[in-house]
Amino acid sequence: MEFGILLVILTTVIFAVVGVLYTRGKKFSIEDYLTARNSLGFWALASSLVASAMGSWILFSPPEVGVRAGVIALIGYGLGSSFAVIIFGWLGLRIRKLMPNGHALTEFVLHRFGKGMYVIVLLVMIFYMGVYLTAELTGIAQAVNMVFGAPLILTALVIGIGTMSYTAVGGFKASVFTDIVQYWFMLPLIIIIFFGAILYLGGFTTIFNNAKSSTPQLFGVNSFGVEYAITLIIAIVGAELFNQGNWQKVYSAKNKKSLVWAFLIAGIIVIPIILATGVFGLFAVGSGVAENPSVAMFTFLQKITPRWILLTTMVLAVILVMSTIDTLLNGLVSLFTVDIVRLRPHIDKKKILLIARW
Repeated sequence: MEFGILLVILTTVIFAVVGVLYTRGKKFSIEDYLTARNSLGFWALASSLVASAMGSWILFSPPEVGVRAGVIALIGYGLGSSFAVIIFGWLGLRIRKLMPNGHALTEFVLHRFGKGMYVIVLLVMIFYMGVYLTAELTGIAQAVNMVFGAPLILTALVIGIGTMSYTAVGGFKASVFTDIVQYWFMLPLIIIIFFGAILYLGGFTTIFNNAKSSTPQLFGVNSFGVEYAITLIIAIVGAELFNQGNWQKVYSAKNKKSLVWAFLIAGIIVIPIILATGVFGLFAVGSGVAENPSVAMFTFLQKITPRWILLTTMVLAVILVMSTIDTLLNGLVSLFTVDIVRLRPHIDKKKILLIARW
């Protein structure tokens, strides 16, 4: 237990220090803090998009979908998560043309549809991001508790405070920088965990044959799986339109080309990540350890695979949750800060920045 908790704390501290060191000595304007307008090139934006979109939920939800609804629904999950990113390459470009000096969807809604719709959209965005933030902290806390026995509040506080330490100081720029660093850790760790589990269990074919023989309905095309897939696509795309973190990144793109291609490529990269984590639900089914679908991946790793794979997954989980939380924190803060500027246009910019940080 002690080693596992120390591993979680160490991973959190490393990335918190990276973020704090990046902001050290730098002067940030309120624009830098909220959007870093027109500053991100293609690769910086694409890697930040992938890292912030892939929270710890990918270790819970896709495997659960694999257990409950099978391969078709899992493909729908991947497509829904992908479309939710790609759509901003078109819609974000349109909004940016209409409001080149904007910061958030709420500003467009206010000018286009009036105060009533503005209030509704603002509340929906706050509610959605608040639930998302809560789910991320709850998910990682439950995972660490399941694997290492750590109290839920301890994990939530360590990761929450660690992420907030650099996000509050550096805002959007610090979030993007740590996203880029986390992206280059995230992909190798997913590959190591995926292929490590496959090799340990005797190959991909063996695992799938075991799962298919026990639950063949998960591998066929059926109405339940198709309905599940369509529902996921609609739900994910619809929800992510209210994620302010995505709208911040729309305005952070250096130019039109960077915006369109970054969202497109990031959306494509998301698909294999979702499928790679989702098949762990099928691995759990094939290994007979899928009693609780919501934690199927962790049950499989804990009971079936070597401990080093499980520990690697926990490091990945912390990285995933930090990359998402900093984006959500920035998004929530920017919504309130934009309103302060709108309601009190003559307020000193340094004071606004101080308020945003607090």
